[in-house]
Amino acid sequence: MIAITRYRVPDEAAEGFATDMTGVLDSLAGSTGYRAGRLARAMDDPRLWTLVTEWEGAGFYRRALGAYDVRVQFIPLAAFAVDEPGAYEVVTAR
Repeated sequence: MIAITRYRVPDEAAEGFATDMTGVLDSLAGSTGYRAGRLARAMDDPRLWTLVTEWEGAGFYRRALGAYDVRVQFIPLAAFAVDEPGAYEVVTAR
């Protein structure tokens, strides 16, 4: 499964956001079931960011988000999150 979370980040918070979210990604990378992840910024709208992670299954993703070290880093950044579904079942991959 993949998890896609988008964030609307003001220009003045961008540098700190990137640093902090990289820390979150590093913590997630140590989680059981983690396959890959990336932090990206929209080329046409630099205030729009996305965190994309790939997991062996939804349970692994949910457990990783519940880990204390991840929550401590991730919760302050959630204020920038766009409220929309973020967990996707992979239907086709090549």
